[in-house]
Amino acid sequence: MGRGRLAASSTEGAGLRPPWERDPPPPNPGSLSQPRAEGDGHQPARKRQTPAANTAGRLWESIAVNIKDPKGVKIIKELAAMCDVFVENYVPGKLSAMGLGYEEIDSIAPHIVYCSITGYGQTGPLSQRAGYDAVASAVSGLMHITGPEDGDPVRPGVAMTDLATGLYACGAIMAGLIQRYKTGKGLFIDCNLLSSQVACLTQVAANYLIGQKEAKRWGTAHGSIVPYQAFKTKDGYLVVGAGNNQQFATVCKILNLPELIDDCKYKTNHLRVQNRKELIKILSARFEEEMTSKWLHLFEGSKVPYGPINNMKNVFAEPQVCFLKFLLHHD
Repeated sequence: MGRGRLAASSTEGAGLRPPWERDPPPPNPGSLSQPRAEGDGHQPARKRQTPAANTAGRLWESIAVNIKDPKGVKIIKELAAMCDVFVENYVPGKLSAMGLGYEEIDSIAPHIVYCSITGYGQTGPLSQRAGYDAVASAVSGLMHITGPEDGDPVRPGVAMTDLATGLYACGAIMAGLIQRYKTGKGLFIDCNLLSSQVACLTQVAANYLIGQKEAKRWGTAHGSIVPYQAFKTKDGYLVVGAGNNQQFATVCKILNLPELIDDCKYKTNHLRVQNRKELIKILSARFEEEMTSKWLHLFEGSKVPYGPINNMKNVFAEPQVCFLKFLLHHD
């Protein structure tokens, strides 16, 4: 719910305690291998949190309420009456059974923007399933188009379906608040993992729906632009793209392969797509002859899109990441 600080302070007289002051839960076998963030000794339960949990919950004011108890339901309704936004991610119908569904909250807080985030929506054959990023990524087709061209489907390295759903929900909530500002009336927002990820299929979905073209995996390559992919170097990987003929000519000059520029098999992107395998084999062999640092130097200022595939150490040492002040250090 919105206005977390106000909400937390309003429960102090109800005998509630913040989660980190409660007795510790039993260890979760599935999370024992995760690294733990060290605290300062004053908040022992926070010391057991993973770095991911600390990141997701940073700056939040939290309380624990037993909503199976009528007293807990009463507390939530009191908080809702003074909040702008109510967000929940229970299986559809579960909160309504406890007296905290949209109709119940709307009756005592008609101004509220109520956002329900589920796995598969409020109705339909899968609506009663709990939502999990990996499963929704599979059902939505994201895994089908992710991975090596001749290999198995791959789960994205981070929870992209969860993240996309959160961003869609955030945008919908902001729009809901604008509507509430204009009309004085709140609304119900239905956001779910499956719909969010299907919406992210963009041109892949359009190619199938309009052109009946089934999608496939391309690894790091692009389905309709060649070259536009990662190339292995002597010590790493470099992503290079040539979105037009001029950029392709520049790539050929940098690689000291000028004979490819006027080759009848590669003169246009359409031809390069048709002769993808042969061209990529030639380019790949050349990229493997030099270190990543040398290629970065040669591509500098070329107006060709390029960049290294960084590990985490290099990501956070990247000058542009540092310049953007993306990292904040705090005790």
